[in-house]
Amino acid sequence: MITKTRRITALLAVGVVGALALAGCSASTTTTAVKTLVVDKSFDLKTSDPARAFELTGSIVDRALYDTALTFRGSDVTKPLPSLTTYKESADGTVLTLTMNGKHSFSDGTPVTADDIVFSYKRVQGIAGNPSFLLDGVDVAKTGTDTVTLTSKVANPALPFILPNPSLGILNSKLVKKNGGTESKDDGAEAFLNKTSAGSGLYVLESYNVSTKVTFKLNPHYVGTKPAYGRVVLENVQGPTQKVNVSAGSSQVALDLNSDQVQGLGSGSTKVIKGVSPDVIYSWYNQDATVGAGVTNKADFLKAIRQGINYSKILGITGAGSAQPGGMVPSMFLGALSSDPSNKFDLTAAKASLAKSGYSGQAITFSYPNDITINGLQMQTIGEALQSQLKDVGITLTLSPSPFATFIDAYRAGKLQSGVMYWGPDFPDPSDYLVFSPGQSLGLRAGWAAGSDAAVTKLADAATTATGADRKTAYEAWQTAANASGPFVPIVQPGQYVVTSSSITSLELNSVWTVALAEIK
Repeated sequence: MITKTRRITALLAVGVVGALALAGCSASTTTTAVKTLVVDKSFDLKTSDPARAFELTGSIVDRALYDTALTFRGSDVTKPLPSLTTYKESADGTVLTLTMNGKHSFSDGTPVTADDIVFSYKRVQGIAGNPSFLLDGVDVAKTGTDTVTLTSKVANPALPFILPNPSLGILNSKLVKKNGGTESKDDGAEAFLNKTSAGSGLYVLESYNVSTKVTFKLNPHYVGTKPAYGRVVLENVQGPTQKVNVSAGSSQVALDLNSDQVQGLGSGSTKVIKGVSPDVIYSWYNQDATVGAGVTNKADFLKAIRQGINYSKILGITGAGSAQPGGMVPSMFLGALSSDPSNKFDLTAAKASLAKSGYSGQAITFSYPNDITINGLQMQTIGEALQSQLKDVGITLTLSPSPFATFIDAYRAGKLQSGVMYWGPDFPDPSDYLVFSPGQSLGLRAGWAAGSDAAVTKLADAATTATGADRKTAYEAWQTAANASGPFVPIVQPGQYVVTSSSITSLELNSVWTVALAEIK
């Protein structure tokens, strides 16, 4: 069993999308001395409950509503900074002590306490939702009036880098408990938290709709520097319309444009940020023979898939700035593979591998969400490209698009034969990607059960415990083995293009929560 313990060293190797610091005027839409910021985003939003939210849009929302014990500022994720607390690590990396700074209040005016941190963390663990792995193996206890101690059985020096994740936002425990909150799976506070935020962040919810938009207004009891905008509207808008909106000035930020859509922008009324996204788009093939109809779990079938994908053509489709990741760890993180021979196009070899697999032409259902874009790139585009390329190998994929909410539940349950999906960083370290191992949360989505690949599991365990300079080598070895026999095929890191109006003077992108709405100026 791979624990989520991690060693964070050599974090200078972590790369983050660049920052924008632009000259220009500071105002956007105004309403009686309250400036309003409009941000367009393609939603993958399911909930604003931090203990349950684990999608990109949810991270943006919860980052605005909930302070965390520790934080990052701007695009710099190389050093956790104090937020609600300061912190101190034990020499052996097993104990992290958080000390309240006593400066923060919830939106109802009550002070944030150590009890609130304990409740919030235990609720994440007890609900056992998607973010719960962030605190796997961590014992949470109040050890003083203003102190909380996090104890791990083995060294866990990555913990300070995990605590800034918006899913670990601190809740007003008394308020949440009054509205169904518990520290167990019978928690019933989600509906309440989807209409009334219970945090100490710069903003509170004004309105919330997972399909259309989320609006924020200032937390009247926030202690600290006020943001540039007193009101923020986060709209669910697809790429083409985002371009129209930001060009016309009806929005100030467009987060999901692709390389084609930014053509003609970047002068006059708009500015363009360019880079490579930390999000990895990957394909997977279920290793459970009962789900994959005895086909997708065959080693030679998987080899035919890897050899049959024309990665260069995929990069041509996804546009300038895109990159082919060598493994599941993105190119800007420690331990990333620059390339891997397992993931190299060779049509002749692919056909030979397919012939050995016993595949007889039956259709393979290929699933993906059809109502979201990642950095302006639709999953439909990748799905159609893979369908066409693998048809040349002799593999028949039947495309099965569905809304994100429908797709994600079936995928998390391990019920889908194959498909294409994306993974964004939860925290800035390669250990975040060990979930793509046998028996781990992402491995199980692809039917890769514990004990099914001893070699990959052994290397994953070695990466978990590696320290210092050995970490890079350990993560490279784990990915190389996973590429050779595993069900996940890294396809592309899209180019990342964010367009702002010229009125925006400062916007920095973060590899964990994309953008902090409160930091936009």
